[in-house]
Amino acid sequence: MTRRRLKELVFLLVGVSTPVGILAVNASAFVMRHLTEFRVTIAACALVSGFCLNGLGAYLLVGRAAAHTPRIYHEYRRWTIGVAVIAVIAWSAFGAYGTYWSMQDPSQLPNVAAVLTAVWLLLFPFLGVAASRYRDFRERRRRRRSDRREPLANN
Repeated sequence: MTRRRLKELVFLLVGVSTPVGILAVNASAFVMRHLTEFRVTIAACALVSGFCLNGLGAYLLVGRAAAHTPRIYHEYRRWTIGVAVIAVIAWSAFGAYGTYWSMQDPSQLPNVAAVLTAVWLLLFPFLGVAASRYRDFRERRRRRRSDRREPLANN
């Protein structure tokens, strides 16, 4: 990227940031003023978001289980998928209910319940991905250690 192009990009970002900020503030004020009407919509969005994020996390965990323990996974495949589906539905429904409940009174926002609900919705997918990656990390580390310990062949 040339120096001139970088300057143009910086000027563009600085120039666009204020109008976008004004639009965001006005949209937030509109939603806050009409929060009782938006509560159901925001809760529905939280439900859909929970399905997407939690479904992705569950998909990754079930995939890891199938890859690392194929015999056990094959034997209990329906149970594993059933538990994952129930967990995704329950986690997402609780998050949507928490979102709806936490937005009862606009004068009380931001409140602890809304923040905890948002953390709740993000917790399952991030923990699922972290757990599956931690297992892979441990396996790679174990393999590297075993490779170092192999004796060298004498010629």
